[in-house]
Amino acid sequence: MIKTFRVISYLEGISYILLLFIAVPIKYYANDPSFVKLLGMPHGLLFVAYVILSLVNSKKYNWSFIKTVVVLISSIIPFGTFYVDYKYFKTDLRRN
Repeated sequence: MIKTFRVISYLEGISYILLLFIAVPIKYYANDPSFVKLLGMPHGLLFVAYVILSLVNSKKYNWSFIKTVVVLISSIIPFGTFYVDYKYFKTDLRRN
């Protein structure tokens, strides 16, 4: 379950960065909203999957309240999902 979460986390982080730093500037500076429309739906689906998997893993692996909150908040901070992956989940996989 953690491996699936890590993949979704990575994809969500990439889609957020693309949306925030490429699609939105193109929308406002080039007056072309097509990239936002193209990236918006996949990012939204990945975001929802990230939140759901975060809550499921929180229950399954008995995460502390602080860890759960940090993991959830990281999804709205650019590059946050990569930080969480590095801080919490790379070491978890080495133990297994």
